[in-house]
Amino acid sequence: MPNLSELEAAIPVAPLKILAADSAAPLANQVNRYLVEFRQSVNNIAKTDPAFQGYVEDNYLASAICPRFGTGEGKAVLSDSIRGKDLFIMTDVCNHSITYRMNGYINHKSPDDHYQDLKRLISAANGKARRINVIMPFLYEGRQHKRTGRESLDCAYAIKELSDMGVSNFLTFDAHDPRVQNAAPLSGFDNFIPPYQFIRALLRTEEDLIIDKYHTIVISPDEGALDRAVYFANVLGIDTGMFYKRRDYSTIVNGKNPIVAHEFLGENIDGKDVIIIDDMISSGGSMIDTARQLKEMNAKRVFICCTFGLFTDGLQAFDEAYEKCYFDRVVTTNLTYQIPELKERPYYVEADMSKFLASIIDFMNHDSSMSNVHTPTEKIHEVLSKYNNREDIFLE
Repeated sequence: MPNLSELEAAIPVAPLKILAADSAAPLANQVNRYLVEFRQSVNNIAKTDPAFQGYVEDNYLASAICPRFGTGEGKAVLSDSIRGKDLFIMTDVCNHSITYRMNGYINHKSPDDHYQDLKRLISAANGKARRINVIMPFLYEGRQHKRTGRESLDCAYAIKELSDMGVSNFLTFDAHDPRVQNAAPLSGFDNFIPPYQFIRALLRTEEDLIIDKYHTIVISPDEGALDRAVYFANVLGIDTGMFYKRRDYSTIVNGKNPIVAHEFLGENIDGKDVIIIDDMISSGGSMIDTARQLKEMNAKRVFICCTFGLFTDGLQAFDEAYEKCYFDRVVTTNLTYQIPELKERPYYVEADMSKFLASIIDFMNHDSSMSNVHTPTEKIHEVLSKYNNREDIFLE
């Protein structure tokens, strides 16, 4: 864990508790395991002080359920006391595997359903918890972050609504546009990115990568992902390029202008390994088209790194693209639900974020500076150095 000495000298805000919605239960279990390890190994003054009972526990998870009535209406019920706790509520609004029965039919929970359950949990905890923090890796309605014409402004309204309900801090990952935090200027809002976990997963999988400007390049698949690509490329010391989407603005399909073509801007990629970095794979059509064009430009290998692998249209298109050698690896995090079939694919690599998320919670519980976990530049340089020296220790 970074800057362990700072944690050892810090005092926690209140006893820590994690409340996981059913959508985020698997990730919360992994985070809880790391937190237990952290607290048992750290030499904090609160560890032995009777005034800080509960600092070291075997379990930081609080139990709660969100049952549904036959009409589909719901409620939240807390099974454990959270009075006086520094409460972290975790939810995954993109987990479509959770079902409930309504009027005899089986429904899959949508992002709207998960959002309503989150509000129910906050309502049940309000007035009891010392502080309420929401961990929402995939920001609800994050793609509807700005208003163009006569349309709703869903993401900003959701953040304002949760802030008005008493949420002190929002923790999210790779927000489509983090400027939506301006909807709640008096609440904390931290947006984390996973470049360290991406490069770690790639280096663990590929044994012959050469990370320099002569052999590797980072590509942004569109204008929106350019900032991510530039940061990643600068940290790795390599060049960057981008595609821009040429759209047909005379036509609207499913509420948006269809993409006519992807045009490339950047250096020559002939014979280079290419890392495409973006915030999400939705249906995956644009990503596959980008990878295809890169291979046609004689890229050596194409690695797709995205924080959220949603695969809303299934995996068939990716299976076919992999057979055609359009890409070599797909790296996504475990911050959102992954269909079981994905993990069986030969091209898939998971970037585990649970330890990183546990350290974020630990630092926030101690009210310590989040710069300790916001900037992974030194860690990336360290793991690259060990990889280049072919030290197995980087896998720890």
